[in-house]
Amino acid sequence: MRADRLVSLVLLLRQRGRLSAATLARELEVSTRTVLRDIEALSAAGVPVYAERGRHGGFALLPGFQTELTGLNHDEALALLVAGSRRGAQVFGLGSALASAMLKVVDALPESYRDTATGATQRLLIDPETDLLSRRLVTDEVPDSIVAEVRRAVFAGHRLRIHYAAAGQPPRWRTVDPIGLVTVREQGYLLATRSGADRTYRLSRILAADELAEPAQRPDRVDLDRAWQERSTRFRTGGDLVTVVVRVHPARREDLVATAVAVHAEEPDADGWLRLEVTFQDPRHAEWALWQLATNAEALTPQWLRTALHDRAAAIAARYDVTSEH
Repeated sequence: MRADRLVSLVLLLRQRGRLSAATLARELEVSTRTVLRDIEALSAAGVPVYAERGRHGGFALLPGFQTELTGLNHDEALALLVAGSRRGAQVFGLGSALASAMLKVVDALPESYRDTATGATQRLLIDPETDLLSRRLVTDEVPDSIVAEVRRAVFAGHRLRIHYAAAGQPPRWRTVDPIGLVTVREQGYLLATRSGADRTYRLSRILAADELAEPAQRPDRVDLDRAWQERSTRFRTGGDLVTVVVRVHPARREDLVATAVAVHAEEPDADGWLRLEVTFQDPRHAEWALWQLATNAEALTPQWLRTALHDRAAAIAARYDVTSEH
């Protein structure tokens, strides 16, 4: 047991640089006194660990020190990291051993892959609502080429263009900012944002995918557990979904539909325009979508949306009043 802990201690120092005794104790789940004894044992064994005193001091390894570990390719290491992340650390009481193994996996990666692989595990969440003993693999029928393209965009932090077939709607191309991938009860999902609004896409409904070179607009770090809980709760309870009736010029129909969660009805209206009943993610999203269309669309209901758009337009007009003197 102590041998495994010593290996973990060395790997922590290699990967993170100088660390205090308190930090090492917290990471290894032991006392500070135990860490100090382990440091002495490493020094006696010839491991070049040294102490730096002072307010920002701690323990560190001499530059260039390496341990002998079996190399893994990028995908193999990533698979193990994902398997060992989050809930896996509590399986059958093997948390400490699994944490040590994960450190070794990271250390076995080439330097150029290390940051990518460790960052990638933050973008994957496996069965957050399923007991580990009943976990099954995702069985959604999704071509490997599509999954690989989506995964690359998620890990690289690039925008993604998907050909998506939402329920009850014809397939349409959408450009999204991918946040992470989640599997729940044999189904895979892409968590993303589009036009600033949260979106969740079922992988089996993605007919094609293209990773774009443009960086995704997303936070550097994300708590996928929390994001999934919030989205799934909002979906089950109906959340803040807003349904509106809109008149839109035919030339701007696709712009409107592309931002909507769903289209429930559509029929011709006066002057060759179209009348649509559409649902948006929340009130803020509905107001944003209609504002983008300017005079090419008119919200008919609900009244609060008409009022919000009127007030916004009035504020803009007042700001740029050409009759006022400056």
